[in-house]
Amino acid sequence: MPPAHYRADEHVAASDLHPSQRPAFSLGNRLARLAWNITAALLFRTSPRPMHAWRAFLLRCFGARLGKGVHVYPKAKVWAPWNLDCADYAGIGDGTDIYNPAPMHFGEFCVVSQDSFVCGATHDYNDPDFPLLAFEMSIGARAWICARACVAPGVQVGEGAVLGLASVATRDLEPWTVYGGTPAVALKPRKQIRSSKAADAGGRLD
Repeated sequence: MPPAHYRADEHVAASDLHPSQRPAFSLGNRLARLAWNITAALLFRTSPRPMHAWRAFLLRCFGARLGKGVHVYPKAKVWAPWNLDCADYAGIGDGTDIYNPAPMHFGEFCVVSQDSFVCGATHDYNDPDFPLLAFEMSIGARAWICARACVAPGVQVGEGAVLGLASVATRDLEPWTVYGGTPAVALKPRKQIRSSKAADAGGRLD
């Protein structure tokens, strides 16, 4: 596992509260997430599926960096839009949970399918204070996280890698390799795709 991008006990002052009850983020962060959650409930999740430009606009209003043609579907959950970085034509499907307390990068034409979970944080269970640890993560260009699959904290997904249905990635995924299982293991190579025809289909989950 790489070094943590964010460690709660280095950013949030100690208090009289038990460590398990202390906030892991600053007041400003919590207020920003409250504002985003209200916006998401009222304007994002209620939008019709084809309104990708509207949802992209809302995410950008909260600091997301999105390339052209990015499709984030209305039932997707994004924990912190300001930590979301999507290259051109990335797709994030309905029911996907993007837990990104640290920056999370999605490469061009990558697809994160329905009900998958990309988890960007855990806790230091060897520390009695149990501080939250958040990791910067990347899903490579043309990678595919299949439906109901999970990517564990700190895992980096290489370009063109495939994580199969309901699989759990606990280690980095090599480029252009198909993985499956819990924990996921390499199953076979994937043919490298770089044609414009593949690009035209990127990011579409309809």
